[in-house]
Amino acid sequence: MTKDGVLMKSVGGFYYVRCGETDYECKARGSFRKSGNSPVVGDRVTITVPDEGYCAIEAIHPRKNKLKRPALANIDTLVIVCSTVDPLPNLTVIDKMIAAAVNNNMTPVVAVSKNDIENGDKVARIYRHAGVDVFQCSPDRAEEAQRLREFLRGKETAFTGNSGVGKSTLLNMLFPTLELQTGNISEKLGRGKHTTRVVELFEIDGCIVADTPGFSTVDLQRYEMIDKEQLQYCFPEFKPYLGQCQFTSCAHTCEKGCRVLQALKDGDIEPTRHQSYVAMYNEVKDIKPWQMK
Repeated sequence: MTKDGVLMKSVGGFYYVRCGETDYECKARGSFRKSGNSPVVGDRVTITVPDEGYCAIEAIHPRKNKLKRPALANIDTLVIVCSTVDPLPNLTVIDKMIAAAVNNNMTPVVAVSKNDIENGDKVARIYRHAGVDVFQCSPDRAEEAQRLREFLRGKETAFTGNSGVGKSTLLNMLFPTLELQTGNISEKLGRGKHTTRVVELFEIDGCIVADTPGFSTVDLQRYEMIDKEQLQYCFPEFKPYLGQCQFTSCAHTCEKGCRVLQALKDGDIEPTRHQSYVAMYNEVKDIKPWQMK
């Protein structure tokens, strides 16, 4: 018997697929590993359900998008969580994840946590100016959590960010019945502990949400790279100025007659955003597109 369903969780080589109201523990056919296209959470799949033995994933349906880190497919919205303190906001991390979301046809959202400890208006202003939806969340801002919950209704959403920024805490605030495990910042290391170990989808209150393992800044080199020709389109605030530069080959980093640089000078583009763009461009400028696969 075959069934179609959604891959909700992957742990230690086992895949948990929801077909209707029933969850099935499955293994994947070896052909997936050989092809380098293993199933990931969020995949729509076809499984076989035998009378005895393990169920098996037989086919992965076409994906509308896929992230390498966190390993997820078919996501509508990527909520990038950053905290005002412990750890301090890392704008490069946020900008890389926003670009990855745009590059994969996902809507990026920034959620600023721990506003009750320190005001996050400065970070929020940067991303609102860049045209990104921003939510400033903390236990004393119930109306903001409600606004974010309504924004996510009917969408498939992943929450991601550095370790310790409070992804699981935020999810618990949005959806109290989840009761996800949360952790504290390590005083010795000065960074968050990895309380979330696996990527898992949850269906709750009209939303499908994924909590993902946190990562440290050293993981950035493993974050997906974007081809230098496409990178400019992953910064939405550049869009009004593209095609208006003096030279058609303009990289928008330091060139004469660059309309993006003029917008930066005029205050229409945030300096930190352009700095991230230049850093990302320099990372990939000598890498061929086929080397990024």
